[in-house]
Amino acid sequence: MELSKNFEPAQAEQKWYKHWQNKGYFNSKPDGRKAFTVVIPPPNVTGVLHMGHTLNETVQDILVRNARMSGYNACWVPGSDHASIATEAKVVQMLEKEKGIKKADLSREEFLKYAFEWKEKYGGIIYNQIERLGCSVDWDRVNFTMDDHYYKAVIKTFIDLYNKGLIYRGARMINWDPRAKTALSDEEVIYKDAVGKLYHVKYKVKDSDEYITVATQRPETIMGDTALCVNPTDERYAHLKGKKVIVPMVNREIPVIFDEYVDPAFGTGALKVTPAHDINDYNLGLKHNLEVIDTLNPDGTLSTAAQVYVGKDRFEARKLVVQQLTEEGLLVKVEENPTRVAYSERNPDTVVEPRISTQWWVKMKEITEPALKAVVDGDIKIHPGDKFLATYKHWLENVKDWCISRQLWWGQQIPAWYTKDGNFVVAATSEEAVEAFKKQNITVTAEDLKQDEDVLDTWFSSWLWPVEVFNGITQPGNEEINYYYPTSVLVTGQDIIFFWVARMVMAGMEYQKEIPFKDVYFTGMVRDKQGRKMSKSLGNSPDLLNLIDKYGADAVRFGIMISAPAGTDLLFDEDALNQGGSFNIKIWNALRLIKGWETRIDNTISSTSNTFALEWFDQRLQQVRSEIEKLIGQFRLSEALKTVYSLIWDDFCSWYLEWIKPGFKQPISAEVYQKTVNYFEQLLQILHPFMPFITEEIYHLLKEQTDDLCVKQYPENNFQPAAILKTGELLKQVITAIRDARNKNQLKPKDTIQLQIQASDPASYQIIESILAKQVNAEQVSFTTETVSNAVVVAVEKDKFFFTSNQEVDKTALKAELEKDLEYQQGFLESVMKKLSNERFIQNAKPEVVAIEKKKQADAEARIKTIQESLNNL
Repeated sequence: MELSKNFEPAQAEQKWYKHWQNKGYFNSKPDGRKAFTVVIPPPNVTGVLHMGHTLNETVQDILVRNARMSGYNACWVPGSDHASIATEAKVVQMLEKEKGIKKADLSREEFLKYAFEWKEKYGGIIYNQIERLGCSVDWDRVNFTMDDHYYKAVIKTFIDLYNKGLIYRGARMINWDPRAKTALSDEEVIYKDAVGKLYHVKYKVKDSDEYITVATQRPETIMGDTALCVNPTDERYAHLKGKKVIVPMVNREIPVIFDEYVDPAFGTGALKVTPAHDINDYNLGLKHNLEVIDTLNPDGTLSTAAQVYVGKDRFEARKLVVQQLTEEGLLVKVEENPTRVAYSERNPDTVVEPRISTQWWVKMKEITEPALKAVVDGDIKIHPGDKFLATYKHWLENVKDWCISRQLWWGQQIPAWYTKDGNFVVAATSEEAVEAFKKQNITVTAEDLKQDEDVLDTWFSSWLWPVEVFNGITQPGNEEINYYYPTSVLVTGQDIIFFWVARMVMAGMEYQKEIPFKDVYFTGMVRDKQGRKMSKSLGNSPDLLNLIDKYGADAVRFGIMISAPAGTDLLFDEDALNQGGSFNIKIWNALRLIKGWETRIDNTISSTSNTFALEWFDQRLQQVRSEIEKLIGQFRLSEALKTVYSLIWDDFCSWYLEWIKPGFKQPISAEVYQKTVNYFEQLLQILHPFMPFITEEIYHLLKEQTDDLCVKQYPENNFQPAAILKTGELLKQVITAIRDARNKNQLKPKDTIQLQIQASDPASYQIIESILAKQVNAEQVSFTTETVSNAVVVAVEKDKFFFTSNQEVDKTALKAELEKDLEYQQGFLESVMKKLSNERFIQNAKPEVVAIEKKKQADAEARIKTIQESLNNL
């Protein structure tokens, strides 16, 4: 069959993915093999995958494919997350824009119908992207966090923790998202530095002409003030004990209280206390038994309790309040003030409001301890550990109770049931709730009860992911949870170390009494050229399917991985995808070259002349296989890809194939051809986890196969380094050095030279003499013990190479080139000598580092001597 000139990604991708699926290669069932389990971090069904997801899924696929080819029963579970806040916001926007429907006009059931339609649409797009990328997930195991079994698992977990006393309901200060109209956990708040304003406002002391000036950043909350607080040691205000002040605009009398919490040096030393709208004020209010006045509605407008500007947006109200204070002569001054503003993680342009609210909470201290111990003791290994271990520990050691209720419709509805007079029980169904009330001697019917309107935080469902994808909560102790759990590795982004990673460890320890995964690999953040995190909300991520259509999935995978050291952020650049495309071309051309020799195979020709090339590449191949195995085991996947890339591009294509390539229309030894095909197959196998489509395509085009590369098991590798590897490196250095010298002497590739070698060990060159002559186009190679006059001199390590040619040489140009090279080498030597003359460096550096610098010195001195000899010869 005639090969096409170029690799056609689209055709190969469609063909091979369908073939792999039809063969059931991605499906996993418990058997006698050791399991390698990965659960996909479920993407939110709010849109499509961005480049951060692309990196994450590619890393997982590399690990899973590598495990499958290493003999493991690889199980990669796909799925998606309902993402309560973000998805509900998207659905609300869609309904208003496309159908003219407001959420308030719908019943809960009607709204959920639209939400599930959204999930089907965008969940399908996400799964299509995962498939197009080549991800070898088990599609029979797709999970969604609102599936029936998963929903039941979440409710069961809530009830269990409530019965254990680990979940409670109470009114506390929470973070409130006015746009989504829901509570947020502390981890869903993003703080950004900003330059705010500090407003100095006068409060009149009752029954006096005196005014106390208070500095505030939020004048729109003045109407909720219930005290004015000063430090008891502040003599400026000692006379105010027992006094009251008048709140501007609403003319409410509030007490002056004294507490050491106030910093006399900040602002005016007097603090307005608004318990409903600041956590510190709330704590002061509890301590001093202050009234709580909530002046904001759930949507961020002023409530009737504010008395003024009711219904106005909080930021519009701020302007109106400032205007009124100015008009009444109560605004002393306004100054700029550096501050940090809290924003909603799910609605990035929405400023979060502190608010007193009755919510459901998880007591975290008790369930945190096992999760902390698992990581500290090394049962779970974090990669890269030096960067993220301290972060993980700090959060768990300072954890606060978790607010898990959300004022939404999309999600698992909280299983709490209320009577008309406010009594409640926690139960899975209304019928079970009736029985629970009976035990409290309260007689009700199911019709009398109303279920809690709130749903559970998304992370309260996703923390069960590694357990419930195998039905570990709903069917505890089943065959699959016992076989696949704990999972092998979690690959995720560093930004959800608190949201998800730590909480999964907690849930795993609570319900399986075992860690959920053995390793956690944190990928870096994929950022755009401005350094911003790529995300759907910013719209700064290129469309993955468009990239695959343009470059092919393998090139996309290559481009994202070659730039992604573990845990390090990367700036996405499409040039890396072009590099992946160039690599495709290189491999494809190697196939075309080798296949072109098929008609020239001769069984009668000896392979002796190629013995060195064959033995050297065999050793080099096994050496790199060992390196790759080690790098993948250390989750240094970018380095692993770079190593494979160099092996194929440089060692195989640029060196080995050139060394064994037959002359024009000349035959090739059958043994050399078969070994070359075998080497190429092994290279394809090593590369396959990184670039699955082109490797499978070439594997089958190279020769007729009885198996598929996707499941081909790696051969055993007992690599032991041999001297031939060093000889091969020497050969490459000599060829490169002589070729450079030929170019500097304006010798064309077809121009022959006469080469004489002055070597400390001439015997070491005998096995590479024929390759060397061929690669530098030397018609004669000989050895000498003397300096050869009127010859170009090349130095490699301790050996010298003299070559002459019958061609005329432009000595003026050559001299200029040599002088330029000499200047560079002398500068290089000077920099090395500065380091070696530094006593601190010699004392503190490792011996091997010092040895490297000394070798640099010796090499530079040898090169300088050689250049000077060449100049003398001219």
